[in-house]
Amino acid sequence: MKKFNVAVVGAGAVGIEMLRSLKKLNFPVNELRVLARSSRAMEVDGDIYQVKAIAPEEFDGIDIALFAGTEGEKGAAVSFAPEAVKRGAVVIDNGADFRMAPDVPLVVPEVNARDIKKHKGIIANPNCSTIQMVVALNPIYKKVGIKRVIVTTLQASSGAGKAAVDQLKEELKQIAASDYQNVHAAVANKAMPQQLAYNVFPQIGGFADFDYTSEEWKLVKETHKIIGDKKIKLSATTVRVPVRTGHSESVYIETGKPIEPEKVKALLRKSPGIIVIDDPKQGLYPMPKDVEGKGETFVGRIRKDPFVKNGLWLWVVADNLLKGAAYNAVQIAEEVIKLKK
Repeated sequence: MKKFNVAVVGAGAVGIEMLRSLKKLNFPVNELRVLARSSRAMEVDGDIYQVKAIAPEEFDGIDIALFAGTEGEKGAAVSFAPEAVKRGAVVIDNGADFRMAPDVPLVVPEVNARDIKKHKGIIANPNCSTIQMVVALNPIYKKVGIKRVIVTTLQASSGAGKAAVDQLKEELKQIAASDYQNVHAAVANKAMPQQLAYNVFPQIGGFADFDYTSEEWKLVKETHKIIGDKKIKLSATTVRVPVRTGHSESVYIETGKPIEPEKVKALLRKSPGIIVIDDPKQGLYPMPKDVEGKGETFVGRIRKDPFVKNGLWLWVVADNLLKGAAYNAVQIAEEVIKLKK
């Protein structure tokens, strides 16, 4: 089997999960370079990685460069992705910098792997909340069409990075120690705009057009690009919740043609990358605590709207660091090397 030289750019939560995903998926790695702002040794699951300071020449000889990115921030890809491409690498970027560029494919392999063929050196990994939603929606869209989507996301602290997870832990500690619920002002090094422990708040990203946040607009624009249908009427509310890892979504759809919930369940069960858990009377449905560390998208609570002819509800959950970021990026890399054979 041919092997490839791979660079992972970023040594934070997503970068670490990229290293784990490469190993879990048995990606054919020849040489692996881990690049970050500064050089150091890093341990992941007992393996020691020598992290090198990122520089253009570090991409010499690299076949695939996985940029971990930081959701909502300008990442290293802006400065170094073009350099990596110049040196012959295919860049798969988890950040937001290239997602809506017309000549950059935005890819979820279960949905639009064919778009990879259009790349000009850079392939974008979608936003975490978009990925799991389109994995669940695409089989339904292809079967009966989708006219409208209304989604509320319940997004974990890890979606905002390690500092946000640390903020949640510190807030919980302070509440436990003082039995006082309003501790946000007392926590140093806050990564989120509001207290998260014992709380939820409906803001992820800055506010933009129509008072939608940037995260909400990502769901709209990225879904249109990935599925390839701008006629879908999509509206979103994104909410940060006190969960460590695992995004949940309440998704309402209106289909083009009628389809019964049991047929939706059967359709999703045979679709790649989806696990259906749907026995509500037994208390069985996807939950973040159960999907953490797993690469699939989990769907449950599939039910009909009793008041709208073609209305359906879905409950969609996935590990935002894996399917929402690192795992999806490595899946894209697998598709890339298929084209190189």
